[in-house]
Amino acid sequence: MDYDVVIAGGSVAGLLCAREIASKNHSVLVIEEDSELGTPEHCGGVVSIPAMDDLGIIPMRATLDNKIRSARIVAPSGKNFTLDARPQQVIVLDRREFDKQIAHQAQVKGAEIRVKSSLREITKEGVRTSDGEIKCKIVVDARGVTSLVQKDRTGTLQSAQYEIFADWIDKERIEVYLDQEKYPGFFAWVIPTRRDEAKIGVAGKGINPALAIEEFLKSKGKYSTIRKIFAPIWVKGPIKEFVTGNVVTIGDAAGQAKPTTAGGIYSSGVGGILAGNAISKFLESGNKSKLLEYQKEWHEKFGKEFENMLLARSLLERLDNKSIDGIFESITPKMLDEISKEGSFDFHTTSVAKLLGVRGSVKAIQAILGNELRRLLN
Repeated sequence: MDYDVVIAGGSVAGLLCAREIASKNHSVLVIEEDSELGTPEHCGGVVSIPAMDDLGIIPMRATLDNKIRSARIVAPSGKNFTLDARPQQVIVLDRREFDKQIAHQAQVKGAEIRVKSSLREITKEGVRTSDGEIKCKIVVDARGVTSLVQKDRTGTLQSAQYEIFADWIDKERIEVYLDQEKYPGFFAWVIPTRRDEAKIGVAGKGINPALAIEEFLKSKGKYSTIRKIFAPIWVKGPIKEFVTGNVVTIGDAAGQAKPTTAGGIYSSGVGGILAGNAISKFLESGNKSKLLEYQKEWHEKFGKEFENMLLARSLLERLDNKSIDGIFESITPKMLDEISKEGSFDFHTTSVAKLLGVRGSVKAIQAILGNELRRLLN
């Protein structure tokens, strides 16, 4: 059977793209190389309720793992502060169930989904898959970070994420541990999912994630491991071209994950929706310029924030542990209250700028960051 569109990758971006295309009565096939949608679960699953509304999804009971009340940020010295996450309406999703919920939305609209089916080659008439040749007008690359790693390894960090049981987990609090020696360029995290259950992860430049995560867990106390995932994450921002000929790239494959946290449910999901709408317009009009609307609209929504995230990342990478400890010493309760009330989980570089010490900062930090910090604020 021929299709208007074949989407390689059955994660958030690919499935939302399929939903939009199918809703316009175009034929679309999603192929997923794994044997089940939503697995293996690389993502922490943290997102905001307003972002879910934007994606047109109301999480089902099986999809919603947890609601977060606070976030605890820990410096290398152990000094820490806590942000109130309630104003930002932060939740944790079960990604295996979440992806299946979107898949059902797409299927109801008319999309076809196949698992254990992988893209082998893009041909002149469509694609060659592990199931054979398929003709189509548009190919969508939604294969995630693996698609990027083949082209550019400089934007990836190695990561590990375990799902564990432990009695030291606070069900309502996310924890982030900064340490430029243990996790250079990134951090360790604790994302609670249920009572006594959490996703624990580490990532960093040049680290052995297996050793780093074992060391981190050893420092926390007794635990039992129920799942281990090792995967690269992308922190270099969006690729240059989202559309090349009849190939449209979306989600993590397009670099649409946040450079600061590598989270991409919202920004990648919106990428899938915008791409689906642009592809539908092209199929209806035959005008290829319609495909380019996707990249333009995504950059209008996320471009400035992603530029600021990349700048924030470059600034943070230049700080050593002593400087990070100094920033924590200068943070005031007023700053934390402002960030909790005014900050956005989905657009957070203003919060990062404040935490870099804009008000009452250590003078040494301001001297290190100089004009780049002022650019971030503007």
